[in-house]
Amino acid sequence: MRLSLLLCLLPTVLLLGSCTSNEIAQWRGTGRNGIYPDKNLLKEWPADGPKLELSIANVGKGLSQPLVYNNKIYITGIKHDTLDVLSVYDWEGSLLWEKDFSRSWPRTYPESRGTPTIEDNRIYLIGGDAALVCLNARNGELIWKQNPHSSFSGKYQYWGIVESVLLTDNAALYVTGGEETTVVAYHKKTGELLWKSKSTGGPKSYASSALVEWGGLQIALIQTANDIIGIDVSNGDVLWTYNTIQYHTQKGKGEAANTPLFYNGELFITYGNEQPGMLFTLADDARSISLKWTNDILDTHHGGLVLLDGVIYASNMIDNTRGNWAAVDWQSGQTLWEEKWHTKGSVIAADGMLYFYEEKQGNIALVQPDRTRLKVVSSFQMKDGQGPHWAHPSIYNKRLLVRHGNVLNIYSLKGE
Repeated sequence: MRLSLLLCLLPTVLLLGSCTSNEIAQWRGTGRNGIYPDKNLLKEWPADGPKLELSIANVGKGLSQPLVYNNKIYITGIKHDTLDVLSVYDWEGSLLWEKDFSRSWPRTYPESRGTPTIEDNRIYLIGGDAALVCLNARNGELIWKQNPHSSFSGKYQYWGIVESVLLTDNAALYVTGGEETTVVAYHKKTGELLWKSKSTGGPKSYASSALVEWGGLQIALIQTANDIIGIDVSNGDVLWTYNTIQYHTQKGKGEAANTPLFYNGELFITYGNEQPGMLFTLADDARSISLKWTNDILDTHHGGLVLLDGVIYASNMIDNTRGNWAAVDWQSGQTLWEEKWHTKGSVIAADGMLYFYEEKQGNIALVQPDRTRLKVVSSFQMKDGQGPHWAHPSIYNKRLLVRHGNVLNIYSLKGE
């Protein structure tokens, strides 16, 4: 998701992990910003990489991120040919239980997509059939299920449903897209519909949303194919929208896949495919936004972004299989550097260091953040598994969890 280097972000603007008192495990860490709180991690790796503590095969075909909650490993994958299955393991690699929760996505790249969100022993999931389910985190029993996509005439795009459920203090949010509503909220415990927003038009994107505080409001940052939207999560009111179509290219029109970054009343989004990255400033009352700058270099595809010490780090996109790595100044939008390292991929951070995971050959790098150049300290290759290396890694209990298709490898990052 690096907290000490995030310009005091979380004390200034509360992200989801700090808006609730319960332990939460979710997409790209507790703040959904790719920064993980682990400390005293290795600052350099052996030549063949950090120690492999555990390799779990047959977790199911998937692109979703592995999570740890209450010292158990949670991961989704397609098993039995057509089912999205949630599997739970201990740290010895033993399967504790598994639960099929959805029909899987049937078309191109038929792997499980959305990462679970887990809080207060409840698991929230969206599967390939677009249904929203809440499961018991102890045993997988169904607590409630809703079908917002069919109930509200939702609209998604070519690659299907990728969303990870965003939680507020009392609600689970689901982005429908379409002409009836854009976002709906269900009570976290009962599944009762709490509110639905007005429709801003257009299908949903592939980006999972973020929760922030500004102007005395808790705001969900939502990206659709057409807009970036701010929604008051207390009642579903649309506070503002900004139509981004003017910046879209025909090649990847509307294909936003990265959770927005937020810092001190400003937010950054990117759609990839030669569409510029955009930074917006929120008004003091949070009821309007204005464009501050655009950057033509940082068109991140789907690997996420990390903000450290006033610098955005991520990969950019030459085409669907190629890209470089770049650093952009948050305040000015200036590109500080753009360098080649294998190809594009995903990025996370912990303990003041960056972790790059390139998507073609599975090379993983430990990177020292730097405003002047790319500083790769150590690297190794994830050779197990099949398919593209699209699942974002995660860090829990001083371990690096790397998923490649049907295989989950866990590496020790414990420093002295």
